[in-house]
Amino acid sequence: MENDLIKIHKWLYPFSFLYGIGVNIRNQLFDWNILRSKSFDVPIINIGNITVGGTGKTPHTEYLIRLLQQEFQVAVLSRGYKRKSKGFVLATPETPMTQIGDEPYQMKQKFPHIHVAVDADRRNGIEQLCTPEITPEVEVVLLDDAYQHRYVKPGINILLVDYHRMIDEDALLPAGRLREPESGKSRANIVIVTKCPHDLKPMDYRIISKQMDLYPYQELYFSTLTYDKLTPLCPEETLPSRPLDSLGTDERIMLLTGIASPEQLKQDLEKYTRHIESVSFPDHHAFTAKDLQAIKQQFDQMGEGKKLIITTEKDATRLINHPHLDEELKRAIYILPIKIEILQDQQESFNEHIIKYVRANSRNSILHQSKDAHRS
Repeated sequence: MENDLIKIHKWLYPFSFLYGIGVNIRNQLFDWNILRSKSFDVPIINIGNITVGGTGKTPHTEYLIRLLQQEFQVAVLSRGYKRKSKGFVLATPETPMTQIGDEPYQMKQKFPHIHVAVDADRRNGIEQLCTPEITPEVEVVLLDDAYQHRYVKPGINILLVDYHRMIDEDALLPAGRLREPESGKSRANIVIVTKCPHDLKPMDYRIISKQMDLYPYQELYFSTLTYDKLTPLCPEETLPSRPLDSLGTDERIMLLTGIASPEQLKQDLEKYTRHIESVSFPDHHAFTAKDLQAIKQQFDQMGEGKKLIITTEKDATRLINHPHLDEELKRAIYILPIKIEILQDQQESFNEHIIKYVRANSRNSILHQSKDAHRS
């Protein structure tokens, strides 16, 4: 198993030790019910991790939206990282990205018929979403990145682990990227090893399963990234969408990202063309006029001929309406939508687990159970 993204700063171990003491005390307070987790009468599914960024929370959340939205009224609750608003905000199709953050904005634009809200206080956010006057008939709440937010007790806790950065070989912040010790995985009902190679071998499955060392009550799944067609950032230009295999080996690509872990994306694109220049910024980066000027200069220096810029959906939310984005550069940008696929013929099993839980715990189901009990 190659863990090619792990970098441990050993000289920071003393600080990690102190950080770990604080995290363990907090978790013990919840385990002893001194700090209390609140349950709700609506199905709640949390999608999170115990590492800092880059495990694929957004595409996995979108997978659950696609799975559930045909049968249930779905709501997504996020913290709204780097937004310029405070408190509870319920998104509308017209809500600007700055008010809710890039990832919630992306989900609301892609799935306009679901409820998307942001609130740093997840308990308050769920209470608001369960208020009929605000969002009528919410049947399931997806919590985006709330694995450490233990004031809410989800019905299903999904822990995402990056294939390239297995948690048993990582270290606590600040030496590594773990938000809490590896033992925190015990709170998960489902663990998904993400960003796996498409051709992961049976031996690798067995090695990872043993390495994860899960309890019998926990289910382990494996997922990989898949990609839709490249779509132009400027749809008004009537530029055609392009499948990835339409990229010529001589076509030069600038991969423009502001995400936590762009390495897997770059590796996947290298299957189609050898000429890739990666321009990466920190996760959730707010592009400045100076950034865009530098990007334009680097793009021009790539020479004449076939060339384009590929970026992610999340980055596109921060680029499309940027006042300093050059029109010529804008026309050269294509968005690469990212999805996930459950491997090892386990997709049906995973889907059934999720749907069965929501059906059994939906308000309608609980209401019918109550009526049946009363009749009895």
